[in-house]
Amino acid sequence: MGTHLPSTEFDGTAVDDQREADAEAVMGEPAAQMVQLLGPDGKLGTDPVFSDYADKLTPEALRCLYADMAAIRRFDVEATALQRQGQLALWVPLTGQEAAQIGSGRASQPQDYIFPTYREHGVALTRNVDLAELLRQFRGVSNGGWNPKDTNFHLYTLVLAAQTLHAVGYAMGIQRDQKLAAASNAAGREPDAAVIAYFGDGASSEGDVHESMVFASSYKAPVVFFCQNNHWAISVPTNVQTRVPLSNRAKGYGFPGIRVDGNDVIAVHAVTEWALEHARQGKGPVLIEAFTYRVGAHTTADDPTKYRQSAEEDAWRAKDPLARLEKYLRAEGLADDAYFAKVKADGDELAAYVRRTAHDLEKPDIRQAFANVYREAHPLVAEELAWFEEYSAGFAGEEESAGQAAKAGH
Repeated sequence: MGTHLPSTEFDGTAVDDQREADAEAVMGEPAAQMVQLLGPDGKLGTDPVFSDYADKLTPEALRCLYADMAAIRRFDVEATALQRQGQLALWVPLTGQEAAQIGSGRASQPQDYIFPTYREHGVALTRNVDLAELLRQFRGVSNGGWNPKDTNFHLYTLVLAAQTLHAVGYAMGIQRDQKLAAASNAAGREPDAAVIAYFGDGASSEGDVHESMVFASSYKAPVVFFCQNNHWAISVPTNVQTRVPLSNRAKGYGFPGIRVDGNDVIAVHAVTEWALEHARQGKGPVLIEAFTYRVGAHTTADDPTKYRQSAEEDAWRAKDPLARLEKYLRAEGLADDAYFAKVKADGDELAAYVRRTAHDLEKPDIRQAFANVYREAHPLVAEELAWFEEYSAGFAGEEESAGQAAKAGH
């Protein structure tokens, strides 16, 4: 089935009701517009728009996409185990969403800036964030864990949809910087950049997302809204939140919306590459809906057996993103048993590194939290710190006595 990219209503031409009607006739039923290149059977199809982008992926690039997905799944398993063993306060699993994250992350360029939610561990891998650093926040020893300036990958945002506003503001900022640079015609000018804002189907119901898209459309901000529709906003299914495909919402704001098979890493990469090019060229925002599935729990504090059927989970496991790419690589003679054995060994090595690092994370000095409240010294904070130190000192004698008693008991 061919792909028809929705055009923007506000493209500098007069608004024409007949043109809108013609566009609707071309697009057909919304549910039929999902872009898929690599099917669950591991066979590669074609698309009139996105096959050209997929064709640019070399055999080595395809193998790397598989290795990334396998690595982040192994990392996810290890992080979940660490939480169950009391080493992390909470963990947010991503299993099932590897293709959506790795495909989109690898389609970005170094100058692009990424605003994640709290589940984009795979995107973090593609941006060269040390995965062990992701655990600092979930262990409760840091408010972040990495410096976003090093990788153009922002800190995780736990407040639902807040990052979409930040992303549009940032995109409008770089848009102005790039216009100034172009006007000055300076030598050695940096390449144009775009922004990706990740959010889930649950967050799409937040007003922040609506406001972000209004501003992005009005100012043609270079931002790609990447919605991972994993079908469940904790226990609320997507069909309760929206009566139409989420990608269709873009039409109301006047910019393109594309639904892509989020378990097809090749299609996700192609669609994201196209969307980022569109944004960098000054054509405005794009909404991508990656149609995928959260196989595990929303977080390790959640029990999905309370609200969904195992048959649904089994049906989506049959669409596993790693399995379908493995089928393709084997069928095309692009990878053999030795390759997959090495990927597994590399994953186990990564997991061991993450576990060692998690155990070695030092508990921060809580006094630093007082120092981080204001840039300059503040009398109220100093008063609270003095109270805290006096309060803490009251336990020192008890700890010493307990220690002496323990020695005496031996």
